[in-house]
Amino acid sequence: MAHILIVEDDDFLRSLAVTKLEKEGFVVSTAANGQAGLDILATMTPDVLILDLMLPIISGFDVLRSVKAHEATKNMKVIVFSNLGEQGDIKTCLDLGANDYLIKANFTLDELVEKIKGLLK
Repeated sequence: MAHILIVEDDDFLRSLAVTKLEKEGFVVSTAANGQAGLDILATMTPDVLILDLMLPIISGFDVLRSVKAHEATKNMKVIVFSNLGEQGDIKTCLDLGANDYLIKANFTLDELVEKIKGLLK
């Protein structure tokens, strides 16, 4: 059973994603800000991190930097799921080690599930 951590500050989107992923058979944990996400990652290593960039307290960019800098989490799969669509933001995230970058407006939750399943193969 794959474990997914969603770090997303939008309560509605986070709730929709949890419902969808749990229906698909995933175990899901959530955090509403970057610091809470890092706190969870200090105690467990999920199979996939779904990471927003525009987060309270600590940005998604800094969460990603931290994840990739620590031995316990550096190989964890990361999908950035953000509304930031600038090529520079996308390049930065991929250069930092994100496995994929999805722009929220362009992807459905079904497509997010397919991306997760693809990373877990």
